[in-house]
Amino acid sequence: MRKDKLSEQSMNFSIAIIGLVKELKTKKESIICSQIGRSGTSIGANIREAQYAHGKADFIAKLQIALKESNETGYWLELLCKTKYINETQYKELDAMCTSLRVMLISSVNTAKEKQGGAEK
Repeated sequence: MRKDKLSEQSMNFSIAIIGLVKELKTKKESIICSQIGRSGTSIGANIREAQYAHGKADFIAKLQIALKESNETGYWLELLCKTKYINETQYKELDAMCTSLRVMLISSVNTAKEKQGGAEK
């Protein structure tokens, strides 16, 4: 089990998303439920895949996929709030977690790209 901050936070976020999906199922919401379940847990899965990437380019690609998934998840969270499936407090908590992951992913991608560029020079 990885102990780096990005892996740990993405796992915690996935757990929160699974809890949200369970809650949404009790409210009989199925469209967004499946979408946010996939995108929200995909973030951590792609971060985990990046840890065993086939080189720097593959590493960057996996992190960029995780970044895209986190952006999509943010959209679903906002939609759930605006349609009253989750309250504003719940939205703010989950969105803050998602935003934190996005910030870390952007930083990681930029650092990896800088290192990749330095190796090519």
